[in-house]
Amino acid sequence: MSSIFHVLLTGGVGSRLWPLSRQSRPKQYLEIFSQHSLFELAVQRNASFVNDLIVVGNRGNSNLSEAALSKLGISDYVNIVEATPRNTAPAIAFAAFAAQPEDILLVTPADHIIKEGREYSDAVQKAIKLAQDNNIVTFGIEPTRPETGYGYIEFEGEEVMSFREKPNEDTAKDFLKRGSFLWNSGMFCFKAGIFLEELQKYSPEVYKQSLAAWNKASTGELERESSLDIPSISVDYAVMEKSERIKVVQSHFEWSDMGSFEAVYDYLKEQGQPVDKFGNMQIGSTKHTCFVGLTNCILVSTDDAILVLSKEASQNVKELYQELEKNNMSLVQ
Repeated sequence: MSSIFHVLLTGGVGSRLWPLSRQSRPKQYLEIFSQHSLFELAVQRNASFVNDLIVVGNRGNSNLSEAALSKLGISDYVNIVEATPRNTAPAIAFAAFAAQPEDILLVTPADHIIKEGREYSDAVQKAIKLAQDNNIVTFGIEPTRPETGYGYIEFEGEEVMSFREKPNEDTAKDFLKRGSFLWNSGMFCFKAGIFLEELQKYSPEVYKQSLAAWNKASTGELERESSLDIPSISVDYAVMEKSERIKVVQSHFEWSDMGSFEAVYDYLKEQGQPVDKFGNMQIGSTKHTCFVGLTNCILVSTDDAILVLSKEASQNVKELYQELEKNNMSLVQ
């Protein structure tokens, strides 16, 4: 009898959320979301749809995942520990190797905010049904603004017409106006065996090297030498943009990938975080903070760093993080 697994992808540092997010404490483990982390919320949100949990992480965050699951009272799960980051296609392949071919995998990142409720439940149930019919399913989010920080899916009904990279502002406005584009959520649903068939068909080297590394793994822990032979590639490039089995579930639930301080600002404001009359917010400090001559700015404070940014420049924090990686590594570790 087949099972439904929640595959939780926990890789990534969250560089756009520096200085809160560090290599030793990525954004998905920060307990700033109603006293829970994004990781914990993802586990809780999907528990009612699945039979088991597969966590795909790395050596640097495996202990953080274990602590978060222990907090939730969960000790029975499949733990897959990557030796080195190889992007989402190999990570999902490892989860599929750990399951049976007929098992359904509900794949979600660990760092998204999603409003639970009927709309989310309906989307997941629809995706599971499509997956049972041997489709590879992606979730497309109904866009609410011309967002340049997300990829897009061009669709017609359940059919995917094309995948689009993150657009510039004019293109994003055109996508929104045309009404035939959805945000690419990075969430998927499919049978383990069907995914592996498509991966082998369209990205045979990724399949071959991922399987070789998996066969050398010890109790779910990958070893470095064979892992380095795996091409680093996203699941979109490896399978989604090539397969003829793709279906999309047009989803209406509230969603954010929490990929920037603008997204964190919007979420915290909705949760009651104070904002002054000019739209300014401070995060991470209880000190009395005043903004003079500034509008829509965010001050982020940690023990060893302070970041001040305009909300509209949130995507640029990644460039700052990359500079610190080169010149001041201690501030990102």
